[in-house]
Amino acid sequence: MYAIFVVAIVFIAGLFFLLDRGLKAVERGRRRREAAARLAAAAHKAEEKNQRRREHDEASAALTSVLPAIAVDKDRPRTVA
Repeated sequence: MYAIFVVAIVFIAGLFFLLDRGLKAVERGRRRREAAARLAAAAHKAEEKNQRRREHDEASAALTSVLPAIAVDKDRPRTVA
């Protein structure tokens, strides 16, 4: 009789252990999905920022090719007007 009681206690403890592991696995999966969503949003934002920077650089290069910068003669001393 006592043996059945001990086996039942061990069985119940094993069930609690499995329940705990299952709940932890579910929580870990939820956290990973949330982290993946945040990472995807950050990557999308970085791609947009990079695209805007490339467009700005191209526009700046196009402007410089139309309106070149003033050349500075490095052999002569600088003068103040």
